[in-house]
Amino acid sequence: MASSLEYVQFVADQLSEAGVITYKRMFGEYGLYCDGKFFATVEDDQFYVKITEAGQAFMPEAVIASPHEGARYFLIEELDDKEFLRELTQRTCAQLPMPKPRTKKGHRQPMH
Repeated sequence: MASSLEYVQFVADQLSEAGVITYKRMFGEYGLYCDGKFFATVEDDQFYVKITEAGQAFMPEAVIASPHEGARYFLIEELDDKEFLRELTQRTCAQLPMPKPRTKKGHRQPMH
């Protein structure tokens, strides 16, 4: 079951105090970004955050789930506490690397 856009927008709104939250459709679900860093997904209308040491220290009792094969994320079911979500997002993103700049692929010269 794919996630609804309405749910993704709700999650993004709840996270809005953490930074600039954007989302992108990925493999039929959604990837979430904070200030350009990929840090979470919404899959089957559930919110998952990447596992980091800072996130683990902040939520020692966190539920770890697999939203898709080969993935391990924190499952975040409490979405009403914006302060908690802001803190979790900021702690998580502080430990994630900045995305690598995308390079433009060179144009091939036509063969004569």
